[in-house]
Amino acid sequence: MSNNKIGWCFNNTYSKLPDKFSTKINPVPVKAPQLVILNENLSKELNLNFSENSKEELSEIFSGNKLPEGSSSLAQAYAGHQFGHFTILGDGRATLMGEHTLDNKRFDIQFKGSGQTPFSRNGDGRAALGPMLREYIISEAMNALRIPTTRSLAVVKTGEEVIREERLQGAILTRVASSHIRVGTFQYFTATQDEKNLKTLFDYTIERHYPNIKNSKNQGTDLLEVLMEKQINLVLNWMRVGFVHGVMNTDNMAVSGETIDYGPCAFMNAYDPKTVFSSIDHMGRYSYSNQPIIAKWNLARFAECLLPFIHSDKDEAIKTATEIINNFEILYEKKWLNMMRDKLGLFGEDKEDEVLILNLLDWMFRNKADYTNTFIFLMGEKISNEKIYEDSEFLNWKNKWHDRLKLNKNSKEKYLKLMRSVNPLVIPRNHHVEKALEHANKDDLQPMVKLLNVLNQPYVYEKNTVDYQDPPPVSDEKYVTFCGT
Repeated sequence: MSNNKIGWCFNNTYSKLPDKFSTKINPVPVKAPQLVILNENLSKELNLNFSENSKEELSEIFSGNKLPEGSSSLAQAYAGHQFGHFTILGDGRATLMGEHTLDNKRFDIQFKGSGQTPFSRNGDGRAALGPMLREYIISEAMNALRIPTTRSLAVVKTGEEVIREERLQGAILTRVASSHIRVGTFQYFTATQDEKNLKTLFDYTIERHYPNIKNSKNQGTDLLEVLMEKQINLVLNWMRVGFVHGVMNTDNMAVSGETIDYGPCAFMNAYDPKTVFSSIDHMGRYSYSNQPIIAKWNLARFAECLLPFIHSDKDEAIKTATEIINNFEILYEKKWLNMMRDKLGLFGEDKEDEVLILNLLDWMFRNKADYTNTFIFLMGEKISNEKIYEDSEFLNWKNKWHDRLKLNKNSKEKYLKLMRSVNPLVIPRNHHVEKALEHANKDDLQPMVKLLNVLNQPYVYEKNTVDYQDPPPVSDEKYVTFCGT
């Protein structure tokens, strides 16, 4: 069967940009590809039909051995501040197949783990099965949590081994994104003092993501402001569900406002603002509580790239950009307060709200209370460890919270409805994800499928929800994740 019957509708604009933006390259063929999982829900959303393809055909397509019809394969160039240190980078183990279009929307189709490119920097260009399935689980869970994110369409095993600390099964993930343009893409042209291509990227980004500012008087300031708002909203969503990205380098901040790159990420169990899961983040640069600070820092790096488009006079441009970036805290804190009000079912504003919220978080931290389950308990739902909430200090806080709820004279149904819309009943807990991956590595996909089914409805009680709500049996403070390269 010709793979164009699948419904691919490629219209590849990025490949038509000047040569410096990318390198034309095909995925490196693999020995014995085998489809592990195909995301049927996402396939439908993209209007793609794989039902007439055999498993063998799908394995060939999603490994890159048989290129989708209409694709124009390339590796993108970009730079980035990694843990604060600037480096020229690029897709070292990924190829962008092209832009699938549907209803005037573009979706980048990218193969991750598809072999070496000119940007590989001595890496093997490959990925292991565990991290690719992990990205599949977490990105799909994030989508279900209503958090802007890249998506995962498929994972195939390559039939080849990759060597990390040990020999592992190789795999390729098909990632779907609004685009893969990053703050680091802008930095690439700024660092090389290539103003012509920087302007091309600037215009392309506006055309692709923010056409509503095309006719504005100052596109530079508007683009900075719109991306700042997008990133504030994104980080707020991470904070809402206890998500720790783990590697907020500037090359992992997408200008679309989507969460991108699920390497050393995880969800917090016991509330601790200093939670870090990355094996290499020894200083806590990308800890849970630092995420808004780093978002601001990354946006300042973006602002530096936009200076030529903000004002012809560099000093004026710096002054304007600085004023915008300095608004970050005010905007963030206001939105954070409102987000926490939602989590507690509080309508309107009261001058004591912040103290009420901070007192709860402080109690949670000192008592190692589970972040997700505390809010589930406040919604009146059953959880595994309720004993902790018999503490006199907590009961005292709870009385004050009830007094605050009464201020607005809202019914119990109304405030519970608000709470249930923002507090997930289930998150991808590390020990459940690891168990699913352990089985998947032995060709048993059932635990992963069961987990995905529950994570797909995080705000609704499903038959198995309760089985995935438990914190790890032993504290996972020492749990670490790896970037996979």
